Amino acid sequence: MAQELADNTGAPVTVELDPGGPISSYTVRIGDGSPVGRAEFVDSPGEDGERIFFHTEVDGEFGGRGLAGLLVRAALRDSRRRNITVIPVCPLFARHLERHGAEFVAEGGAFRRPKASDIALVRRTTRS
Repeated sequence: MAQELADNTGAPVTVELDPGGPISSYTVRIGDGSPVGRAEFVDSPGEDGERIFFHTEVDGEFGGRGLAGLLVRAALRDSRRRNITVIPVCPLFARHLERHGAEFVAEGGAFRRPKASDIALVRRTTRS
């Protein structure tokens, strides 16, 4: 999955899924292919189709270009396409879904509030 997009300056960027070990991410890359940001997540074991987004970061020198928003929207689009329920632990994802959650659900997406067990999973995973 690679989505070709444009940032606030009109420069081309891509957002792609980078599956990893226990921690995976969606990565935003500028035109030359350099990674400049990521939205990290953990898939819930034992719960088919649940993805816990816990950290989003964009390199400071690329601030103001709307890359964090592109990351969030691309990750949500892909999660919706894959029928994955989003669990927003990351404040950026939580804020976006607080504002636009009804639209996300109307378009076929699903999300729920994090439980203590979700946060515990993120802590265990990031420590190992």
